[in-house]
Amino acid sequence: MAFPEGFNQLERLQGQRHVVPMTTASGWSEGEEEEEEECERSEEWYTQEETRLQQTHTPAELMLWAAENNRLATVQRMMSSDSSLIGCQDSDGYTPLHRAAYGGHVGVACALIDAGAEIEAKTADDWTPLHCACRWDNVGVASCLLRHGASVNSQSRGGLTPLHLAAGNPASGRSLELLLMHRHLLANTRNCSGDTAQDISLRTSKHHTLFQITHTHNNTHTH
Repeated sequence: MAFPEGFNQLERLQGQRHVVPMTTASGWSEGEEEEEEECERSEEWYTQEETRLQQTHTPAELMLWAAENNRLATVQRMMSSDSSLIGCQDSDGYTPLHRAAYGGHVGVACALIDAGAEIEAKTADDWTPLHCACRWDNVGVASCLLRHGASVNSQSRGGLTPLHLAAGNPASGRSLELLLMHRHLLANTRNCSGDTAQDISLRTSKHHTLFQITHTHNNTHTH
């Protein structure tokens, strides 16, 4: 799109997640009924779906599906047979680690990282896996990424940091707190719309008071 990525795009993204580029239903359904149906899917369903995908899709597509759907054993098996799949991407630049990050799948994310997945891999919009984890308050994955050296201040094409994305989601209080406690955080970074994460949080979230963590930290180290 021609317009820059900014806060309005955050609003547009509210309640939406990445769409899997394959015929199988994504783990990210927009409707509540679809989400409930996915929660009820059995191990047998996933096994059958995986068998079908093996016959109809490329190994890269299967790898991305497995990472998104928390199929740890499948991810590990595919990495062992072809290590290049660790860094495969879909048409929007999402890697298996991105998929695991926005799905909140800590085990899959850690397995990918241990196998050498690029922590700073970027999508077409320059989102890193940490952006994805923080946008949907997947604090376990976010913590894992930060422990392994993910950049807390990485910016997307529109200047969005993980903190901006956490601030724009009222449900991301845990990720917001995690980021605000990070010693290397640049909390006053502005996106391309001129907003800091605190500006966004003041408009959208009750968690804006968490920004006092940063102010208190700065004051403690100033005096």
